[in-house]
Amino acid sequence: MSQQNQPTRRSFLKTSGLGIAGLAVPAAWAFGASEAIRVGCIGTGGRCRALMKSLGQIENVRITGICDAYDAHLDLARPLADPKALATRSYREILERKDIDAVLIGTPDHWHVPMTVEACAAGKDVYVEKPLTHSLDEGKVVIEAQDRHKRIVQVGTQQRSMPQFEKARELLRAGRLGKIHKVHLTWNRNTDRVRKNAPRIDPKNVDWKAFLGNAPEQPFDEYRLRNWRWFWDFGGGIFTDLMVHFIDVVHWFLETEHPLQAASIGQHVLAKDIWQTPDTVQTLLTYPNDLQVHFEGNFCNARSGAMLEFLGADATLYLDRGCYQIFPERNKGEPEEWVLGTNLKRGLDFYDKPDGEYLHLKNWIDCIRSRRKPSAPAEAGVSAAAAAHLANQALRTGQVVRWQS
Repeated sequence: MSQQNQPTRRSFLKTSGLGIAGLAVPAAWAFGASEAIRVGCIGTGGRCRALMKSLGQIENVRITGICDAYDAHLDLARPLADPKALATRSYREILERKDIDAVLIGTPDHWHVPMTVEACAAGKDVYVEKPLTHSLDEGKVVIEAQDRHKRIVQVGTQQRSMPQFEKARELLRAGRLGKIHKVHLTWNRNTDRVRKNAPRIDPKNVDWKAFLGNAPEQPFDEYRLRNWRWFWDFGGGIFTDLMVHFIDVVHWFLETEHPLQAASIGQHVLAKDIWQTPDTVQTLLTYPNDLQVHFEGNFCNARSGAMLEFLGADATLYLDRGCYQIFPERNKGEPEEWVLGTNLKRGLDFYDKPDGEYLHLKNWIDCIRSRRKPSAPAEAGVSAAAAAHLANQALRTGQVVRWQS
């Protein structure tokens, strides 16, 4: 059957009556090019709202549902959604709606896999923020859910949709750098992410039990609600929040799945007695074929910013979210660069160009229509998060930790 003559998902439902009966939708039906894809957004904090703004720029996409455990986040998300969009504290209301085709999950990390698995089972395609998993043992179940229900799952490691990363990967795979034995990753900031302000949130405006989910029961804590990334029950610190972006690039470029071992160190330089996770960390990951990957991240000095370098026998490849540059070894060719961002400062978290959030969401929407594999499917998200979890195991035990098959 030609693409032009294939029935769309909703035309199939309308003519067959399956939508009225509430039966499962056949997973293979694609969306027509002019057919609106209706998205529900779960966990509408700051990160999710940034993605909602990009999602709103994509043609024939409507945000028809929003969900958060905190009422203020719902209020801030309303202007970004359809005027008649469902607003709820219960994510299961989003999953039950027949007028929602896909979900964008921007919750704390410990909710990513449970919600993704339930969304797949409900017949929804999923965009889920990184890290995909909150622990190593969640990887298998989320890949199985994606595959069993034939869902399009896109993990929010947007570098995979940025053109300079795609081009740099081609050059590396073509042998431009020579043999690579070392990769250096950084995510350094000099920002106050630690400060405790006077309490401002009325606990009545938060469904704390829903926020906790499978986390241990504990009293309401406004600081943890706002800064969950730095507490083990909800996040995993710098390794899972930041390193995971660039370790995913390493895995993608070098076609490797996980480290063989990790050795890590960390300290509370700024956040002592406030954060559980360290604010200054380093890890050394070793991989097959004598590859070493070194990551460093902190919040007290922004030197190098957010970048990665592949150190090859013939050249070094520098990458950040605004450019790539190639620096040849002596007598090994000419330098090369592709600068997209108009800010010439290197290592920024975000540049005006390329708009990685938009490109990654557009890839997801295009794949929902075509039913092709997205650029960062669940297996890629599991792989990247696994490296971060191994680094955290080494950090928390003070030992060199080896991969257990």
